[in-house]
Amino acid sequence: MKAASLFYYYLICINLLAFLLMGQDKHRARHRKWRIPEKTLFLTAILGGSIGSILGMQLFRHKTKHPTFIIGMPCILVAQILLFFFLERGNLL
Repeated sequence: MKAASLFYYYLICINLLAFLLMGQDKHRARHRKWRIPEKTLFLTAILGGSIGSILGMQLFRHKTKHPTFIIGMPCILVAQILLFFFLERGNLL
């Protein structure tokens, strides 16, 4: 299997994880249970799950009033897109 294929599978998995974490945290918030730390939510976004995090925020209406999430998640996504194009242009992916 090519490294690029593994990379794309990784992105699918980390985005799915980020999406599910947003949904799980929203569920826990509604039921006043132990919450997923914001550091964990941001870490999954930084590790490649920014699209899943943003989709989870929108679908579950979660963290949509927190400026750190409203600004932070799209900034992470833009940085990842720029990094991807930089690596792709240099044939590193």
